[in-house]
Order: sequence, then structure tokens, then C-alpha cells
Amino acid sequence: MLSLHEDPFHADLYGGRLTIDVEAIAKNWLFLKGKLTGDTECAAAVKADAYGTGQAPAGQALFNAGCRTFFVAVPTEAISLRQTLPDATIYALNGLLPGTSDHYLENDIRPVLGSLEEVRDWIDLCKSAGRSFDAAVHVDTGIHRLGLSPDEFSATLSDADLMGPFVPSLLMSHLACGSTPDHAMNKRQLDLFRTITAPYAHIQRSLANSAGVLMGPEYHFDLVRPGISLYGGQAIDDTPNPMTPVAKVEARIMIVRNVPAGDTIGYGAMHTAKRTLRNAVVAAGYADGMLRRAGSTDERPGGFAMIEGHKAPILGRISMDMITLDVTDIPDHLVKRGAFVEMLGPNVAAADLAAYAETIDYEYLTSLGQRFHRVYGPLT
Repeated sequence: MLSLHEDPFHADLYGGRLTIDVEAIAKNWLFLKGKLTGDTECAAAVKADAYGTGQAPAGQALFNAGCRTFFVAVPTEAISLRQTLPDATIYALNGLLPGTSDHYLENDIRPVLGSLEEVRDWIDLCKSAGRSFDAAVHVDTGIHRLGLSPDEFSATLSDADLMGPFVPSLLMSHLACGSTPDHAMNKRQLDLFRTITAPYAHIQRSLANSAGVLMGPEYHFDLVRPGISLYGGQAIDDTPNPMTPVAKVEARIMIVRNVPAGDTIGYGAMHTAKRTLRNAVVAAGYADGMLRRAGSTDERPGGFAMIEGHKAPILGRISMDMITLDVTDIPDHLVKRGAFVEMLGPNVAAADLAAYAETIDYEYLTSLGQRFHRVYGPLT
């Protein structure tokens, strides 16, 4: 495997490596696109550095696979992506901050207008130019974050004098409970979105994130915008994850040592050895995105790593730069100084680690450390 960008350091100087398979990202996009019918477009969310996988390589792989519309969070992400994808349609989800309109126009970026003030600012811009500039309008159907209220949305879009030349390029909303498809909130949001956007069916409409894509055609409308599923994450709780893993984190073993029964391990003396243990200390920690909450105590188990098909439980607290693993029952020849241990990847799903850390796999993926040697290629 080759590093996508020139690296000033030798690979052996890193405590670990992060392997990213952008072809797997493209494969996941094609899988989701295959769930759609008719003319529904499959876009892609590449915010937060494409969920930690690298915005430029992930975006290029998605574009090569056929994706033409992309969503980021903030304008700086959008402008950066424009350098990689000059011909793509790019939306910035976090809307229009004061004084930024010119930057959107100069870089052909479409803001997702999420408040009445933003919509009015964009309308004024269109009126002053005597033409419509592309932008999405976000309507809040119940999540109570960004978005016009339903009353604001209906009153604004139906007022021809107010709208002037502005015609939105997209109408959208966002599901609050997509990870639990049976939640009544999903149907309420779907019904409200369908009703209030019905007079504007000539404008592209979007409701579905990753979970919405998997929930079925009634949520798809004209455009879907998956995120976590593209990166191998689990969009719907308590069901098998159909997506292909795209990232693998491996950390090097620094030392292997014995711990007598009754001794404690790590900061805070939180984990007591119930028997004589053999542990391995690896060069990864919460500064590398291995979340501290996944450590173990005497009251609760922690997460785990994998060594050549063998599970190695985490012992004690995860510290900034290192993690201690129980390798007592793993053959000696597999546990050597300098050997790599899989901390996250095909055999250690981010969703599994997230359960130990009482969080979601989004946090793991977007926290992938900058201290690893980053390479792009197959995970095997």
C-alpha cells in the first residue's frame, strides 16, 4: 500500500497506522444507490473530513463512482471540496453566516438556509442581482435544531412578492429518530414534510439520511444524502449492518509484561487482575481517537482489540498515548514488540467499541487520530 500524500516520516516511526479503503466507500455508495427507484438521486455527506477518512480522497472516489451532489457542514469544508471536485454540486448544511454570501457565490457553494433571517438575506441578494442563486431551504419537522418552522416555511414560500426571483434548488428536512425506524417520530416527520412541501413538488426534495435510505422508498423523495453508512457505520440500531468497513486502525505493541494477581492496572487503579495476567501495552490512546470511556474497571468490562483472530480485552483506563490489553490467552508468537494490533476495523466494528464507550460510531470515525501513519488501500 502507498500513502496518498507524501509523508516526511518513515512508517516505522509511527505508533500505529490508519488504513482507509476509498473503494469501499464507493462500494457503499453504490449499494445505497441501488436501494433507490426512479429518478431519486443519491448524494453523499462528506463533512468532518469525510467522517475522518479524508475529504479529498473520499470525495474523489465517490465522484468517480457517479455521485454528483455533496453535503458538508461549514463553508471552509465546501471551499476545500470545490478544489477537489470542480464540477460537483456542493451544499453547506450549517447555513449562511452574516457577510459570507460573496464567498458562497465565488466558490459556487449552495448554503442550506436554516432560519428566516438567512432566507431573507439570500432573497435580498437575489433581488439585488435580479436573478435566483441556488440554495436549499431547510424546514424543521420536529428535531428543533436548524430549519424554518412549518408556518414560516409555508408563509415565506407562498409569498411571491417576498420571494422575488429566488427559487430554492432543494427543500429539505432531517430525521430525529432514524436509527430506530419504529419510532413514531419518523412517521410524524414524514407526513409533515410531505404535506408542507406538496405545493412545491417541482423543486427537489430531501428527507433521508443513511437511516432514511434503509427505511424504504416513502422516505426517499428526490434526493437522499447518506453519511455514516458510506463509511461502514451502523445507521439503524439493533439490526445487522449491511455496509462494508472502510477503515482499520492498528497500533504497535510497545512492551509485553506480567501482572501478578491482585495488582491493579493503569491510572486510578480501576482494574484489578483477578489472576496472573500477561498484558501488552500498545501505542494508541484517546489522543488518537481511542475513546477513554471504552476502558475497563472492576465493575464493568471495556472494549477489545484483535490479534490474528484472538480477542484482547482492554485492561484499565485508556490513557492519552497508550492502552493495555489482556493477551494472557493469546499464543506468545503473536504478541511481539513492534507487532500490529487491530484496534478498529473489519474485526472490531466501530459500533461495537461505541457501545463500550457509551457513544456512537460517528464519534469514533470522526476522531480518528492524526498521529497514525495514514495509508490508502485495501484493509486486508
